[in-house]
This record gives sequence, C-alpha cells and structure tokens, in this order.
Amino acid sequence: MASLPFSAASFHSTFICFNYKARNPNLFFLKKGSSFTFSRRKFIIKSVASDQRQDLKEEGQITEEASLDTFVPDSASIASSIKYHSEFTPSFAPDHFELPKAFKATAESVRDSLIINWNATYAYYEKINVKQAYYLSMEYLQGRALLNAIGNLELTGAYAEALKKLGNNLEDVAREEPDAALGNGGLGRLASCFLDSLATLNYPAWGYGLRYKYGLFKQYITKDGQEEVAENWLEMGNPWEIVRNDVSYPVKFYGEVISGPEGIKEWVGGEDITAVAYDVPIPGYKTKTTINLRLWSTKVAPEKFDLSAFNAGDHAKAYSAMKNAEKICYILYPGDESLEGKTLRLKQQYTLCSASLQDIIARYERRSGEFLNWEIFPEKVAVQMNDTHPTLCIPELIRILIDVKGLSWEQAWNITQSYINGDLSTRTVAYTNHTVLPEALEKWSLELMEKLLPRHVEIIKMIDEELVQTIIDEYGTEDLDLLQEKLKQMRILDNIELPESVAEMIAKLEKSSVEAIESTEEDDVSDEETEPTAEEDELEEEEIEEKNEVPPIIEPDPKLPKLVRMANLCVAGGYAVNGVAEIHSEIVKNEVFNDFYEMWPEKFQNKTNGVTPRRWIRFCNPDLSKIITKWTGSEDWVVNTEKLVTLRKFADNEDLQSEWREAKRRNKVKVASFLREKTGYIVNPDAMFDVQVKRIHEYKRQLLNIMGIVYRYKKMKEVSHEERKSSFAPRVCIFGGKAFATYVQAKRIVKFITDVGATVNHDPEIGDLLKVVFVPDYNVSVAEMLIPGSELSQHISTAGMEASGTSNMKFAMNGCILIGTLDGANVEIRQEVGEDNFFLFGAEAHEIAGLRKERAEGKFVPDPRFEEVKSYVRSGVFGPYNYEELMGSLEGNEGYGRADYFLVGKDFPSYIECQDKVDEAYRDQKRWTKMSILNTAGSYKFSSDRTIHEYARDIWRIDPVVLP
Repeated sequence: MASLPFSAASFHSTFICFNYKARNPNLFFLKKGSSFTFSRRKFIIKSVASDQRQDLKEEGQITEEASLDTFVPDSASIASSIKYHSEFTPSFAPDHFELPKAFKATAESVRDSLIINWNATYAYYEKINVKQAYYLSMEYLQGRALLNAIGNLELTGAYAEALKKLGNNLEDVAREEPDAALGNGGLGRLASCFLDSLATLNYPAWGYGLRYKYGLFKQYITKDGQEEVAENWLEMGNPWEIVRNDVSYPVKFYGEVISGPEGIKEWVGGEDITAVAYDVPIPGYKTKTTINLRLWSTKVAPEKFDLSAFNAGDHAKAYSAMKNAEKICYILYPGDESLEGKTLRLKQQYTLCSASLQDIIARYERRSGEFLNWEIFPEKVAVQMNDTHPTLCIPELIRILIDVKGLSWEQAWNITQSYINGDLSTRTVAYTNHTVLPEALEKWSLELMEKLLPRHVEIIKMIDEELVQTIIDEYGTEDLDLLQEKLKQMRILDNIELPESVAEMIAKLEKSSVEAIESTEEDDVSDEETEPTAEEDELEEEEIEEKNEVPPIIEPDPKLPKLVRMANLCVAGGYAVNGVAEIHSEIVKNEVFNDFYEMWPEKFQNKTNGVTPRRWIRFCNPDLSKIITKWTGSEDWVVNTEKLVTLRKFADNEDLQSEWREAKRRNKVKVASFLREKTGYIVNPDAMFDVQVKRIHEYKRQLLNIMGIVYRYKKMKEVSHEERKSSFAPRVCIFGGKAFATYVQAKRIVKFITDVGATVNHDPEIGDLLKVVFVPDYNVSVAEMLIPGSELSQHISTAGMEASGTSNMKFAMNGCILIGTLDGANVEIRQEVGEDNFFLFGAEAHEIAGLRKERAEGKFVPDPRFEEVKSYVRSGVFGPYNYEELMGSLEGNEGYGRADYFLVGKDFPSYIECQDKVDEAYRDQKRWTKMSILNTAGSYKFSSDRTIHEYARDIWRIDPVVLP
C-alpha cells in the first residue's frame, strides 16, 4: 500500500508514511495543534510527499541525524491518527466518541502500520523468491488483536497516552473488541501461536483458513445447562481484515468427469462458487516482519441470482444458489448427524484446500515468471496440514497439476510426495496428527465423496493403488496372510475391492499356490508303496483340504459402509508426519500408524507443541513479566525463553517470593472481580484458585474433577466447623469450556457442574471454604484473565488420550502448579519443572488397554469412596435433574457409553489422595511459592518459537528472512 497523499485541513495535520528499517511502526498523522471536534469540514486533498521531511523538521519531530526510517511515533501523532479514522473511516455515527467507536478507530490506526509492514514483507519475499511455508487449518483461535498488535509493535505506552488524551482508557477500549470466532480449542489456538512465532522469528509463511460468519457458537449457562446461540463477532465489522476482491478463485462441487483426447480429464457441470480472500496481518514482536492470515469467504457470481424467479415471487429459488454458497462459511463444525451436515463439512474442507492451493500455485507461477519449472515447486513451497481437515489438499494439488497444468501422474505424485531409491525426499505436503481418538481420525463416505468430488475420488483411487503397490513391494507375496493384513490396515479405501491389477495378481498367486500343493501331493502319492487304509485315506483328505486353504481376496462387506480414511491418505500422500508431544508421537508410531511407521520410519517426527510467550505471559500478565525481567536482568526472555531458567537460582529468595505472591494476588483480585461480573458469585481472593478450562469432553475428565469436588463437599458437611477449617484449604474451583452442541454427555457434565455450584455456593455452612464457578462462553480473552490468577490447574485426561495440550503450558508459564496424569505434554512439563513441583496421579498410558480389558471381564472393584459419591449424587442433593445417565456411564462392564471407558472410577482414589497433597502444600506458602517460581522457570521449553524453529528446520526446510 503506497503512502496516501492526503492532508486533512480540518485537523491541520500532515499524513505521513514512515517506512523504517528499525522496529517501530510508521504510519501516522503528525499533530500541528488544533483541538479535536466532529463538526463537518471540507476535506482538502494535497500531495505532501516532497514536503514530509521538511514538515517534520519544522515541527521538531526529527533532526538531521534522524530519518523517517527511524522515526518513533509519539502519543500526539497516534492521537491524530485515531481522530482521523474516527471521522474518515466511519462505522459509527459522527456525533460521539464512545468506546465502540474509539476501539474501531484505534484498531484502524494500528492496521495502517501493519499494512505498510505487510506489503514490505511480501514485496521482499517476492523479490528474492524465497521458499515459503503455508499453514492450512480449519481453526485459528486468535483472541483479541489490539493489545497484542501494539505490544508487538512496542507502542503500548504511546497508545495508552494517546487514548488518555482523547478521554479514554486503553484497557477499556481493548475490551470492546470481540474475540474472533474462528476456532474452538487447542487446535486453533496452536495455529495462532504458530503464526505469531513465524512472524517474530522472521520465517516466510502464510496461514490459510475460513472466514466463519458465526464461528462455533456463543455459550450461555442457564438453569437447563448450556445453551447455544450464534456468535455475532462480525456484527460491527472486523477492523483487522482487508478484503481482497481481486483475489478470488472458483471452487466446484458435484458434476461429472469426462475424458478428452489423450486421456485428459475434465471436471464439468455441477455447482460453482467463488472463494474471496480476506487478509489479516500478523505482526511479529520487535520486528518489521508482518505475515498474512488469508481467510476465505464464499459467494456466487451475480448471474447466479435468478431474477426471473424473484420477480415471479419464487424468492427461495431465486437466491438458493447464493445461500448454498454463503452457508459454507456460516459456522465452524456444523453438526454432522444428517447427510446435509456431512455434506456441508466436506464442502468446507474442500473450499479451504482448493482456494488455498490455487492461490499458492498462482503465486508460485507469478514469482517464477518465464522460468516456470514445476520440478522445483517443492523447493519453493511447503504445505502443512493441521490435522486431517485439510487432507483434500493432497488430491487437489494433484488435480490442478494434472488437469489444469498438464503434468503427468508421475510428475504430480513426485511433487506431492516422493519415495525415491529408498529415501523420502522433502516434497510439498506434510501432516500434523493431533489426536489418537478414533472418531477424530476422519473417515468420509465414499458415496458422498464420489457425488460431491468425483474427480478427487478418481485421484484418491490412484493414490490408493500406488500405496497398495508399495505395500506389496515392501512385504512381498510369499506370506499372503501378512500381506492382506497390511493391506487391510493401511489402505486409504476401507471396505472397497482391491485395484483390479492387484486383485488379478493375488488371484494368480493363490492359483499357483493351490497348483503347487496339488502337484506335491500327486508326487507323494506316486511314491507310496502300500495302499492306504480307509482311516488313512480320510485323514489324508482332511490334510489336503487344510493345505488347499489360502487367504481369500479382500472382499467388501455389503453390510458395512465404504469409506475413505483421511488419516491414511495424509500419511501416504505426505512426506512428513509429526505428533505434538513425545508420548503422543510414540503412540502415533507404535499404535495409530504402526504399519506405516514400520514401512516409512523416516517419515515420522515429534514436534512438541508450544505457546507464544508474548500473548501468554508478557501481555496478559504484566505484573509477573516485570518481576521476571527484573530478576533475569533483561526482557530477552520474551523471545529467548531459555532465560527463564535463571529464576531457578532465586527460587528460595524471600524478596522474589514476596514480589511473586503480591503479583499473583493482584491477578486473583482481578479474577474475583471478573467472576462476580460474569456469574454473580462472590469469591475470596485469599482462597486457592483451582482451574480447569478446556473443551468439555469425556476424555478430558471434567467429570472426575467435579466428582472429586462432590466428595470434598460431602466430607466437609460431615465434620464440625473447626475440623472443616483445619482439614481443608479454601478453594475456588473454576470451570470453563464449551460442549459441542450435539455432544449430549458433555452437556450433561456442564449441567452437573452448574448444579453442584448452585448448591455449594449457597450453603452457609461451607461459606468461603469451597466455591464452584462455571464461566460461560470460555474463549481466549477469558483465558488471558483466568490464567495469570490461577494457582492450581487440572490436566487430568485419561492417559494416552490427550495428544499434547497447550493450556498446561500457559498455566505453567504463569507460575501455576499442575495436577495431572502422565499424558500429552504433561510428561515433558513434569520433566522440566521437576517431579516435586507437579502433582501426579492416575494410571499410565501403557496400562490403559489392560485396565479396560479387566473392566470388560468384570474384575474391576470400585473404591468405596467412589460408590459413596455416586450415591450422594443420586440422592438428589444437587437438585431434581436426573443424573442416572451420567452416573450410569461409570458403571457396567461393557456397552457404548457405559463401562467407564475413560477410567474415572479407576483413577478416582488416586485423584482425591493427590488433592490431599495439594492442600498440604498450599498451607506452606513458602513452599508453594517456590513451586510456582520453578514452574515458570521450567516452562522455557514450551515456547512456540522453539516448536516453529523445529518445523522450519526439520520439515519445511525454510530459513529466516530479515527485511532490509
């Protein structure tokens, strides 16, 4: 974006673009002295480019030694910029400068700087034609952007002062920003942390996602539990996005594939929509690098509007094509219980993949110019699939290369993923696995996919045939039992006949095997010297029948659906596969994709997740950040978290401990005020703040937490007031998280938590010794409030089921002590912070299968304390709601939704005994504070900067590019 040659006479200001080489932003108005009013004025346009330097010198803003490149905007110039946008970038009536308008104008002024830096970043990338990484994700849980952006630009103080001059407070203005509803949980938050780190570390990269109109949903907590309404985050517009109407791509559904001359395939007919780009600049910390998050919105061409039908009164028919296109980007994860829901989800995934791949290829062609060479495409492009949602980018890339660009199958397949001379070379597409849950390893109906994406099914079948041939080459044909087992486990197509060529080959092998057996038997008979007895005859016939048995060709079961296994397609079509924590990556190699790992061990890597220390401590916890800076000697820890280790040598220092406790208490007071505002509950900031905030799911075991609280409450009720005070440390138990709208059991858990809270919080006998609070509509902004004030954080998933977790890292980074199982990143966090500074309980991952088997065999004997809690819940003490289904899920030995699959009952005794240790430790505040300091000191490994360095080095093979 070029600098704008405007002079706003009404403001007596000069509009300047500062294109600097240093660290600071550079597009502002420079105030010349008039007061701010909103009356209408004549807007005079004037070219001032040649006068910029002289004007600045006259105003005393720069000296001979300085330059526009090093100019640091002050609060006056920022205030002028905000005033300009409040009048000339209007989204509100001109009469008042109230908080909503102040936020929009402030954000627009920041965006000006980001656009300048964004353009400079990508102009340089284009100029040097550097290899770039492209991150495809269905979710980006960004949170509020204002404080993060001005913090990264090192302008927090200047903006605070500017807004103060305009009669506003920066924190109040920032609270006006809605959270971008582009994500659900850890998957989306990780993607956003990665973008922050990519920009901060100067790596050339893009993010791609969808621009959801309503996101997931807004959560309300009522007497009936969770209720969902559409999220309205775009209601007042999004000041951070730049619509690129000139960047759009066609996306097709349905239709048919026809063969042209020389075997060229063409996908024709069907439903056509258009994906339009919306760009969101992502600034790095203390760097000019500003990368891009490109979000796609969907629409149709105006001619698709049926004007004749509309004028005839058939309005639904007139705009049906428009609505079909627009609804693709209405909400994140539409319910998929119906065929329509499944179809919409698949449309979403394909739209993301198709638009993004077309954009990536168009930019590659533009950068290449007349020297276009498809063989070096992987040397310029790395595509990372964040989970299985973007899997369709594999067949889509091949489709574009073959059908549109005219490459052969071999060329297109080698560009996507190649296996040459026994070595996997770095190609284009890589895959991050985020889950071991079978339901999250996506499988799509072949029938649905054939209908919606007919050309892609053809390509997937070709990839499947390529994979089958590779498996045969690897394992040979001597052991047909082994071969068919490998094919069954590894094929992309499930319950589908083998490719014709392979089926014929196996049939020939089976026939040869039978003939060889018969020939051997004939030879044996001819060598016999005596006639066999009748008994010997019968026995010989049985032996012959047994020998003649050969493994049957894999035949589809007509009773089962035909499926496309997306995770298998990711592994087969990608050149790298990574898990997101050490224990998770081992499970991926040894269990989830063991057959693939045995064949391609070099494909598999671990990349332990991380979180950005800018948002998750520097900006959200300024009090603690100041203490860390003081005791480590500088602010270097914000980008070099290894510096946090310095805190270990001061962990026993009384001065540090005193400052640490004071900072924690100030944050707790803020949390208490927030809880009162959001829920009406009044809590004591001197009690322990015990927090579990994450997506509501049975494997995350919020149910174990609340059952433990019920046990605690029951024991409190059974003793005297004096015993209560001496035996139990005061606690505020805080929950937050959304249950997916169709996940009935998760919604029952939410209802149960709120019912327990309603009973406990109004019990005068208990008072401040125990409070239970469910925070509605948990999001990034709520997390930024809760995490700095938390003292105990619960990460208590069934071992082996949480891939990594990232909130555990955020809590540890903020000096919160974790209670948890040896699951996901908990394992590594415990290693780094020290075993004595982590509250461990529960079964380990390698025990889980045996424990479930024990349960199925009826050998499990529940702890009496667990049975006591279930009976207490069933007694109706928490209200009239029938919790039989919820309690019943913890009982029985088999059956879907029963038999305590997530081992709540098994781990319950260990959990409540561990909570006793928590109480004991909390009573010794010196010990607790030391544990808190050591958690922050040990969190250094869990910066997303470290994770991104590893992705860049080991998977993408890209290098940092520092702008000149």
